[in-house]
Amino acid sequence: MSDILARIQRDLQQDSYYSQNFANDGESFIAWYLRNVLLRTPIQVRDDITDGQDDKQIDAVIVDDEKRQVIIIQGKFFTTTKVDQAPLHEVLAAWLHIQNLPALQESSNKRLRVKLEAVSEALQDEYEVVFELLTTGTLTESAKNDLKSFSETITEYEHPVASITLVDTATLQARWDDALSVALPKLKHSLTLEPGRYLSLQVANFKTVLAAVKLSDVLRLPGVNDQTLFRKNVRQSLGLTNKINKGLKQTLMGDNSHFFFLYHNGITAICDKLSLDTASNNLVLEGLSVVNGCQSINTIFACSEKIKRSTGSYVLFRFYEIPQADIADRISIYTNSQSAVKPRDLRSNDKRIAAIKTAYENAYRDGFLITKRGQERPADRDEKKTIDIGLLAKCIMSWHCQRPNIAYNENKLFDKYFDQLFRSDYSPADIHTLNQWMQHIERRWQEGSLGLNEALMAVPSYAKFHLLFGVQVCFSIASNHADKVPSPSATLSALSDPDPIITLAANCYNSALDAAVSEYQEKSRVFSPQNWLKAKDSLNKVQASLRMYMGMMSSMPGGSDLKKKLVLDASKYSLRWSAD
Repeated sequence: MSDILARIQRDLQQDSYYSQNFANDGESFIAWYLRNVLLRTPIQVRDDITDGQDDKQIDAVIVDDEKRQVIIIQGKFFTTTKVDQAPLHEVLAAWLHIQNLPALQESSNKRLRVKLEAVSEALQDEYEVVFELLTTGTLTESAKNDLKSFSETITEYEHPVASITLVDTATLQARWDDALSVALPKLKHSLTLEPGRYLSLQVANFKTVLAAVKLSDVLRLPGVNDQTLFRKNVRQSLGLTNKINKGLKQTLMGDNSHFFFLYHNGITAICDKLSLDTASNNLVLEGLSVVNGCQSINTIFACSEKIKRSTGSYVLFRFYEIPQADIADRISIYTNSQSAVKPRDLRSNDKRIAAIKTAYENAYRDGFLITKRGQERPADRDEKKTIDIGLLAKCIMSWHCQRPNIAYNENKLFDKYFDQLFRSDYSPADIHTLNQWMQHIERRWQEGSLGLNEALMAVPSYAKFHLLFGVQVCFSIASNHADKVPSPSATLSALSDPDPIITLAANCYNSALDAAVSEYQEKSRVFSPQNWLKAKDSLNKVQASLRMYMGMMSSMPGGSDLKKKLVLDASKYSLRWSAD
């Protein structure tokens, strides 16, 4: 038995989470994968799984707004040794079902119906659909042929853009290793190069290896699933809906994939240490990171089944041994000019961002504002005074614009709303206070002490910023300025004991959620918490809940003292920043 199978069996036997929350071994297997490989929280896992009667061949669904993906999982438990065409036909059935979501909802189980509400909105926003067939069995030859045929068929569709991945024992082991390495600082990898297809040399006093690497060897690179391989890249994967990635996919899936080496500009990888044994042609890379080629490698992985069967297909790799971080950063920036980067990356050198960073770090000498993706906090800066510009944008949208329902979409924050959010004279004290509020919310979240409904806990990328919005509204209502927003730094004194305020916001979100669910049930409509948090209705209902609670606060134990803490002088308030 392989190490990964032994680990899964041991975990399922020893961890009561699986036996207490899932009906059978099949569900437990999928839950283990979601929890240990995709790193979903226990609450998210329960929310993700749709397996059961009327699951329509869909065992789990994840709508990932950060990656703009809908992940649909069909799993076969690890006691299965041979896997025939049946699971592939189930995936095909799932593919056909999502072409007609209204009909699918009518006949699916309750958990799937809720998920499909979020899927529907995601597909309207052109999210990519990723099918995963999860199994530790071995595909029969007929099943392999079906997988190849199905993979080629679905990639021909323009909408939704879709791909299928076989997560077998080898892939499961690799992804699990990737997940374990998330907490580790460096990636290490070795590969065997083909004689006559590589060149070792010194360039600008740096060790360099230029190599034609087989596409099938690219599939063995670590850190692709969790994107840690690209941590020094200026951007992450743009998905298969990106124009350039569509072209890459067409070449890889077509009859001319052997020309890929000629058509492609190559991939740039840097590492802390590079060792090449010319006798065995073995290349060992320590501290590996791809700084140019994230799009290509992710697209190659999306076409993995086709590539596994291809021969004679290569891509050019440039491997550099560059331990100096400043030079590595410049290589990442200079080699990523052939296609559009994310709005955040384009804005990283904007004069307003630079002014905000300078002002903050001058005001807090031990503070640090991360403005570029992949930057790390210097050792002499305080972790509690370090904030990422992406987090700051989400905080400003939630606090000053009162739109936490938009805050999850980082692309829009740095594109459509950039001018509204980033003002060169923005107060460093406000930055610091927003960061502190979010740290306290994160602490309570990790402690599991918020008392939030599980439906809200299952969508942390939304709910955390809704809580920050709720904190802001508490001050505004208590001070009789419900139509205005307080300066964050004016609330600094409340941070001496923030827990009662955060608890108040959490309780009112629970009440708002209950009210929304009741409305949907009265209208016989399917309620999706994820979609609700994207809508203004969630903001209206939590404000109504807070107003009602504030009206009764004086009669509650400790309520009067808490309300006094929330009252701020009128001079500390200003109008909401527009974001509509």
